[in-house]
Amino acid sequence: MDITVRHAEPADAAALRRLFEARSVVTGTLQLPFPRSSLWQGRLQHAPEGLYQLVACAEGEVVGSLTLQTSPTRPRIRHVGSIGMAVRDDWQGKGVGTELMRAVLDLAENWPNLTRVELEVYADNAAGIVLYEKLGFEREGTHLRYAFRDGEYVDAYSMARVKD
Repeated sequence: MDITVRHAEPADAAALRRLFEARSVVTGTLQLPFPRSSLWQGRLQHAPEGLYQLVACAEGEVVGSLTLQTSPTRPRIRHVGSIGMAVRDDWQGKGVGTELMRAVLDLAENWPNLTRVELEVYADNAAGIVLYEKLGFEREGTHLRYAFRDGEYVDAYSMARVKD
């Protein structure tokens, strides 16, 4: 499978909206259902300083998304990046998440010199947890009742990869 990772562009807004409409993406992230097109246009056109938005493309389509949020104007935590990722339903289990994570870790560690990359993952997202652990992330704690999803509260793990 040929998967290409690149920076997201404003022209990707419609594809990202479709990605984030998928049931598994809505339940696996903090996004709400029924995203507006203008939401994605705005996110891509007016990204704040320190936000890197990547997309994974395969067969000419956007099949995954990953954001890396840094804090370049906050001196005490400018070494930290937080990530969030989504993969289209029909592309899960095909290496998209792995390619996005490898690209963002290379970016984080070799360019803005981040020494800590962190994320939250729902405790029932077994595939995500396996991927993150495979790439050196460790569980740091559990957020009880972290998010409201499908009519109930769910827990999430805080995970991080810390580079010496």
